[in-house]
Amino acid sequence: MKRASEEKYAGIEAPLPPIGEEEAFKELLEINNLDYIAQIVTSQDHAASFVAQLERAAAFKPLLVVSHSAKDAMPIKDQIDFFKVALEAERHVGIPVGHETHRSRAMFTPWATSALLRELPDLRITADFSHWCCVTESMLEDYQDHLSLAAERTIHIHARIGHAEGPQIPHPAAKEYDYERNAFKHWWGDILRQRSQNDAAYATVTPEFGPPGYMPTLPFTRQPVADLREVNAWMANWFRETYSGMFLT
Repeated sequence: MKRASEEKYAGIEAPLPPIGEEEAFKELLEINNLDYIAQIVTSQDHAASFVAQLERAAAFKPLLVVSHSAKDAMPIKDQIDFFKVALEAERHVGIPVGHETHRSRAMFTPWATSALLRELPDLRITADFSHWCCVTESMLEDYQDHLSLAAERTIHIHARIGHAEGPQIPHPAAKEYDYERNAFKHWWGDILRQRSQNDAAYATVTPEFGPPGYMPTLPFTRQPVADLREVNAWMANWFRETYSGMFLT
C-alpha cells in the first residue's frame, strides 16, 4: 500500500484480508490515503458464498466490489437465479458490484454476458475484455452489439490488453501491438463516455497486467519478458494521458 501511494495510485484493488487482519488492513488504507476496491470469488454454493463475502466486504467501505461470479458451465436458469440473489444482496449493503467478464465464470463470453444483462436490467459488470479476446480467439470484430451493451453496464475497468491468442500482450507500449491497443482504447473510451453521460461521480480503472502465467516468459527459465511493475505504471500513465478530462486521476 505504501508503494501504491508513493506511485500516485488513488487506491488498491485486492481480495479481502485474512481473518484477524481486518483492522490492520483498514489502518493501512487510512495511513496511505487509499481508496479500496474489494475482490470476491464465489465457489461451491455460489449464492451463499457471494452473500457472505459481500457482507464482509461492506465493513471496509469499498468504492465497489469486483466479483468472479458463478461458473461458465452452470445452466442459464441457475445463473439467473444466482444473479437475482446477488442483486438483492447488493441492494441490501448499498455498495455497487461489478461482476467480472472473466474466463470460467458466468460472463466468460460476449453473448453469455449479453443474455444476462438483458434478463437483469440492474446487473452491472467489471469489464475485462482481454478474457473475451482469448475465448473468442479474435479482437471482437464480430461482437460490436455485445460490446455496446457491455459499455452501458460497466462500472469498473480492468486495464489489461489481450489479443486473439491470449489474455495478455507482453507490454502495452510495444508497437507490434498497436492494433490491439487501439481496439481497447476504443472500447474503454466508450465505457468512460457512458459513465460521463450517466452522471457518474467517478470512473475507476485498475491496471491489471499479471505476473508469469499471464505475463509471457522465456523458455526454460520462467523469466518474465517485461517488468510487471513498470508495465502497470505505463498503463496507468497512458490512461491518464489518453482520457484526460474524463474525470481520471
